[in-house]
Amino acid sequence: MDMNPPPVEELRRVDAELARLDARRAELLARRAWLLGVLYAPAGRAAAPPFPGVAAPAETSPRGAQNVLLTLGGILLAVAALAFTLVSWGSMGIAGRSAVLLAVTSAALAAPAVLLRRGLGSTAEAVGALGLVLTVLDAYALRRVALPGTDGLGYTAAAAAVLAGVWGGYGGLLRGLRLPLPAAVVAAQLPLPLGALAAGGGPAVVAWAAVLTAAADVLVLGRPPRSEVRVTAGVSAGVLAAWALLTGAGLSLTAPWTGAPLLLGCAALCLYAAGAARPAASTLATVAGLALVAAVAGPARAALPAEWAVPVYVVCGLALAALWRPVRAGWIPEAVRGGFGLAGGVVAGLGVLWALPPVLAGLLGPADRSAGLWSGTHAAPVPADYPATAALVLLLGAVAAATAGGPWGRWGAVVLGWSLLMALPVALELPYAAGIAVRLVATAAALGLAVRPGGPAHDRPEPAPVPERPEGAWGASWTAVTAAPVVPVAPGALFAWTGSAAGTASAVSALLLALDVRAATFGVLGVLLALFTAVAVLGGGAVRETAAGAAVLAAAGLVGAGAATAGLSGAAAGLALLMVPAATAALAVRVRSVAAEVTGATVGALALALTVPRPAALALALALGGVIAAATALRAERRRAASWTAGALFLAAAWVRLAVWGVTVPEAYTLPVTVPALVVGLLRRRRDPAASSWAAYGPGLAATLVPSLAAVWSDPHWTRPLLLGAGALAVTLLGARFRLQAPLVLGGAALVLVAAHELAPYVVQLVGALPRWLPPAAAGLLLLAVGATYERRLREARALRGRLARMR
Repeated sequence: MDMNPPPVEELRRVDAELARLDARRAELLARRAWLLGVLYAPAGRAAAPPFPGVAAPAETSPRGAQNVLLTLGGILLAVAALAFTLVSWGSMGIAGRSAVLLAVTSAALAAPAVLLRRGLGSTAEAVGALGLVLTVLDAYALRRVALPGTDGLGYTAAAAAVLAGVWGGYGGLLRGLRLPLPAAVVAAQLPLPLGALAAGGGPAVVAWAAVLTAAADVLVLGRPPRSEVRVTAGVSAGVLAAWALLTGAGLSLTAPWTGAPLLLGCAALCLYAAGAARPAASTLATVAGLALVAAVAGPARAALPAEWAVPVYVVCGLALAALWRPVRAGWIPEAVRGGFGLAGGVVAGLGVLWALPPVLAGLLGPADRSAGLWSGTHAAPVPADYPATAALVLLLGAVAAATAGGPWGRWGAVVLGWSLLMALPVALELPYAAGIAVRLVATAAALGLAVRPGGPAHDRPEPAPVPERPEGAWGASWTAVTAAPVVPVAPGALFAWTGSAAGTASAVSALLLALDVRAATFGVLGVLLALFTAVAVLGGGAVRETAAGAAVLAAAGLVGAGAATAGLSGAAAGLALLMVPAATAALAVRVRSVAAEVTGATVGALALALTVPRPAALALALALGGVIAAATALRAERRRAASWTAGALFLAAAWVRLAVWGVTVPEAYTLPVTVPALVVGLLRRRRDPAASSWAAYGPGLAATLVPSLAAVWSDPHWTRPLLLGAGALAVTLLGARFRLQAPLVLGGAALVLVAAHELAPYVVQLVGALPRWLPPAAAGLLLLAVGATYERRLREARALRGRLARMR
């Protein structure tokens, strides 16, 4: 035996032994678990499986399997009984048929008593269910044999009543069965509605029968029977009450005086049921409130013109919601009050939705323009298809929201009040001037709200109210929902944002409408300028910035309208518009507003665009813009951006002016760039001596040298090469004198290229006069000389590169 195996073999053996130990440990753990189960399991458990296997867990409990088998057996027996009754009925005499049904039904109904005494509850339930099905077949057989001429609906109603009584008594005798009592409740839903139909009653009569049946179900809810009976009664009552409510709602539109009593009955039933079903009390009260509104508003609507239908419903809904006040006296329960409030709010909300089209028409209608500006198209009132009562609905909603109190109530009142003002011109078909005036009033009111002084109390979010926890099974889920964090809303900020948005929207609408008449345009723009300026002075935050930008736009509109009235051309109007950014830049020294400055800059860009068709005017506009930017650069916080902008505008103005004068010399365009750039580079080098000469002087020098070199190679005259060569020589000498890399390299390269351009014709002539063998021979000699002195030339090149690298 090898006592010292190689490491690889020893590692393999160790791994194999560990694997065997792990497998043995798993077997022992499984055996231990089974032994513990045998020790602590009840008697009668199955024996242990052969060791070391482990039994698979059961997927179905014994009781579950038993219930499935019993249910299938009961269904099969019921199907068999039904097939016997329908198919094999005619093959037996009347005595035999009666004896068979009586015997089978009696046995099926009597067997559960014996089974319950022996503890076989599931079996008794299945056999009892079979007995109930057989009683239905007995009723069917009785009509086929003994009462063939009776009315089908009437007999069904009577049979349902009898079966409900029989099943109820049977369930009372055998309380161990859970099915007979719910089945009796289901059967009890049929007698009254079917009896009303059999008697020839109309929809209202059948609905009343459903209401009475649902009332009986609610009475069952108030008693303490078993849970399955309560659930069955509750579901049945809900189905019948919903049917009756839908019928009553339909009748309130076609026959209001017939539907109103039915709706009142449904409302009374829902309110009574709210006391029996406390978890659903608020929902039932909401349904009752809707039924009350429909019951009261239906007859009133029928007595008034059609356009008053929605206001009548809104008034009734708000009156119902106003019942929150008597709750303080204690005679209206909290859940009922909440349901009434929700129902009234839903009705009022639907009414507000109905009234929104006039609001949108008043807000967006002026944008629908078919004629040009100042055409006077909208000077006369425009007929509208919207009823005037829409304004009344908005007024009622605003008053109700204001009465409700609280931040959200006040906010709703503000929004609805503004909506009312926007809808008035359309709903009341106001004249042109009145429509503009109403929109301006809406703008002023909304902007006044945006700057309303609130102080810290209005800026602090109000604490969210803690909802009450319902009793019963809903408590845990209610606590889980209400425990979620709620983001508070600061009322001051809410009012400010709303007022700013609403004021801006109505201002745009008023301006669009005013564009139809010249005088109206000036008047509206002046009023808007004053309003937005006041908000910019009195407001704060985003509201202030928005108002400042709007004020600048209003001023630009006034200038543009004045230019159009004076008959100025587009270029002249653009020059006039430059007054707006100039005024903005001047005011920015005292009043700091980013929105105003950005808007002024945008107006300036528009002014430049208007002058593009006339280059002379464009040059003047660019120069004036440069002056404005240079004045802005005097402010420390705007110095960097404004100074670059001013330089670019001045340069563009110079270029455009040169183009107008017909100047084609490139140096006239490049030198205005080079000189300021070199000055800026010199100032930068003074502040930062470590700055590279390429960053300080490279752009400025390249701006002139590169275009001039391009022009030299296409210029047949001697003036430009001479001047460019002299300039390049001066730049090169200055670079060498002050040890600056960029001037030395750029100037030297330009000087070499100019010299090459000047010597090129003579070189060409010389090459043409020499023999053909001379250029290759000269090239060969040059290569030999370079090769012979290669090392020395390489050292010289490295020294030159070092000297250049040491320069700035």
